[in-house]
Amino acid sequence: MDRQNVRVRFAPSPTGPLHIGGVRTALFNYLFARKHNGTFILRIEDTDQTRYVPGAEAYIMESLGWCGIEIDEGVTEGGRFGPYRQSERKDIYKEYALELIENGNAYYAFDTAEELDAIRSDFESKGETFTYNSQTRGSLKNSLTLSAGEVQKRIDAGEKFVVRFKMPDNIDVTDNDIVRGPVTFNSDRLDDKILFKSDGMPTYHLANVVDDHLMEITHVIRGEEWLPSMPLHVLLYEKLGWEKPEFAHLPLILKPVGKGKLSKRDGEKMGFPVFPLQWTDPKTGDVSKGYREDGYFPEAFINLLALLGWNPGTEQELFSMSELIEAFDLTRVGKSGSKFDPEKAKWFNHQYMMNKNDEELAEQFMALLKIKQIDADKDYIAKVMGMLKERATFITDIWEQGYYFFKCPEEYDAKTVKKRWKAGVPEIMTEILEFLKAYDGEWQAVPLKEQFSAFVNEKEWGFGVVMNAFRLCIVGAAMGADLFEICEMIGRGDTIARIEKGLTTLEIK
Repeated sequence: MDRQNVRVRFAPSPTGPLHIGGVRTALFNYLFARKHNGTFILRIEDTDQTRYVPGAEAYIMESLGWCGIEIDEGVTEGGRFGPYRQSERKDIYKEYALELIENGNAYYAFDTAEELDAIRSDFESKGETFTYNSQTRGSLKNSLTLSAGEVQKRIDAGEKFVVRFKMPDNIDVTDNDIVRGPVTFNSDRLDDKILFKSDGMPTYHLANVVDDHLMEITHVIRGEEWLPSMPLHVLLYEKLGWEKPEFAHLPLILKPVGKGKLSKRDGEKMGFPVFPLQWTDPKTGDVSKGYREDGYFPEAFINLLALLGWNPGTEQELFSMSELIEAFDLTRVGKSGSKFDPEKAKWFNHQYMMNKNDEELAEQFMALLKIKQIDADKDYIAKVMGMLKERATFITDIWEQGYYFFKCPEEYDAKTVKKRWKAGVPEIMTEILEFLKAYDGEWQAVPLKEQFSAFVNEKEWGFGVVMNAFRLCIVGAAMGADLFEICEMIGRGDTIARIEKGLTTLEIK
């Protein structure tokens, strides 16, 4: 295996939506591959057909695409190591299971699920835990206790069996994990894992190792939850006579509050997504929130994930994908889990909102306007973006804070009306209306404000009273951007029309 030619893979199972922990695993693999001019592979591990969920595979691919994680080899992209869907590779695995049996490192086991359940119950009645291992295998129904003839007879008769790995007795299995350093497991604490089932499908363990070898994977970068599988995988490489890849086990993404791994339930309870895209369960119809649909920019989402468990060693927090690739180093990934912070996620999106090009934001905002059946010029929208983006976290915030740029108020904030629309105010606004109708200067914020201020001072009106009533007519509430900038944007005709509507609609209470 050429260690200079880095090859990594992301190998999800299509059993539902992709958790953000899975996206982070894909991201770290991608960054590592790009940093070392290597290859990033997407392999779909669908050996467990009982857990297969329709639509999950397409969801995984769409999620990675939205995140900007480019696949070099995969189900759609192809490649010389395909097929890249494990269910299409099932004929490959049996020969390796047989090889392990022939060299004494695996065996057939004919114990039924009912028989094993009975044995577990018996152990539990004695306060013990049953494990299928070197201490128990000699008294069970397998090719280590049955004659070769009996084994063949059972296979020929179509009796169900599994192939189990024969875990060596009392040896230490050590591997130098890139993230964690030397990690050691004693084999006596491990069970004889199933490698192959009688339905012709391998389990995760055999398929994973075989595929990684045949696809020439140089580095296996995966979640901490797979660390207990490491000794078995190391031994499988050894018993099959293959050079093993280097392993790196990433820390967990933890709950914002309390202990444990971040789950879908945490997101539902606290109101934030744990999936990159919205997901609709094909069985129940239940809809789970997604970062894309909640208004997050993919760059902000990726930036957030990159800093969950990885530390660049500097104070820098905002990274483009190219900057992440340049800075990424697996040795700077921490061992301990990282708490997920929903507010930090919003902070990242706000930073990207402020730094985004006004025209790009306008493109996205136009989609929202289309839903509301509002037509507006793109240059006009871009100006609004420039005025409001520093106040916004999401595109929808710009609508909430700047709807008045696109439509006349349809209703007026009751509290503001009660506080600002008092006796004498309609008469003042009537005079302001006449002033604006007669105004013949440039309809721009600065000269308009100067002339308006001179007019108000001449009348000796309280500037606060005037401006609050004026804003109420134009915006419909006591909020919004600079009032004269709004007037410039919406134009003379719309400004006058809104004051006229206010005068005919608003009542003193």
